[in-house]
Amino acid sequence: MNALPDRRLNAFRPDLAEEALRGTVPAEHYVTGTPALVVQPVVALRPRPDAAAGIDTELLFGEGVRVLDRAEGWAWVKSDFDGYVGYLPEMALDADAPAATHVVAVPRTFAYSGPDLRTPAAFALSIGSRITAVGESETRGTRYLTLASGQSVVASHCLAVGERAGDDYVAIAGRFLETPYLWGGRSGFGLDCSALVQLSMMMTGRTAPRDSDMQAAGLGAPIERAALRRGDLVFWKGHVAIMEDDATIIHANGHTMSVAREGLDAAIERIGWLYEQPTGYRRP
Repeated sequence: MNALPDRRLNAFRPDLAEEALRGTVPAEHYVTGTPALVVQPVVALRPRPDAAAGIDTELLFGEGVRVLDRAEGWAWVKSDFDGYVGYLPEMALDADAPAATHVVAVPRTFAYSGPDLRTPAAFALSIGSRITAVGESETRGTRYLTLASGQSVVASHCLAVGERAGDDYVAIAGRFLETPYLWGGRSGFGLDCSALVQLSMMMTGRTAPRDSDMQAAGLGAPIERAALRRGDLVFWKGHVAIMEDDATIIHANGHTMSVAREGLDAAIERIGWLYEQPTGYRRP
C-alpha cells in the first residue's frame, strides 16, 4: 500500500482533495479552490477546524491562499507562499481584497488610524505582511503610506513588492533577537526555529520550506561541520539554527523561549541530552 502524501503540503480528505492529487489519493470530489487573501494581522493555521487544536503555522496579513472548502465558520486552505494546508477562521479571509503594493520589512510595525504617530494604532503588522497603499502623505517629516482600508503605515518600514531587504538573511535573522518563541509561530510577534529561517530568507528574496524536517531534507546542500560559516544551517531532530559566524548560532528555541544568540559548541552540549547530536549541516 502506498503511503499517503504529507498532509502538511497536500490537501486531501475522504470527501475532498485538491485537483493536483487526482489519481494519487482517493476522494469523493476534487477541487482547484478559489483565491482569497488574509485580512487579519496574523492567523493561526490548524490541522483541523477546532480552535483548541495546536497551531501548525501562521499566515500573515495580505498573503494569498486557495480556499478548498468552507464549513461552519472555517475555511480549509492551501497557502500560496509555501503550500501549507490547514484550517483557519473564514472571517480571516476576503476574496475581494486588493493586490499588495508593499511588504512590511521590519519585525513589527503599526497601522495607525491616520497619518500621524500620535493617532491611535488600529492594529499591528508583522514583517512579511503584504499591504495595499493607495496614497502617501507626510506629517512632521515622517512619510506614511495610506492603506486601502484608510489606516496609515510608516513608509520607511515597508518595501515595494519585489524589493529585497538586502542579500544577507543572517542580518535579518539578527533583527529578531529576543522575539518570543512560539510553537508554530511565524511572525515578528512570535516564531519557532524554522520560521526564523523561512521569514529571514523570504525578506532577501529566497524561499525555504516551512518546517525544519523539510529544510533538513532539501534546503541547499549538505556540508561537513568543519566547513560551517555564516549563513549555514545546523539541524537537530526537530530543530534548526542559523550560523552567525563559524562558532555562533542564532535560533528560536524553547530553552530561552526567544530568539537568542549562542555558541555552537555550548548549544550542542546543552541540546544533546534531549535531542542528541546534530543530524546534519547544510549550506542554503
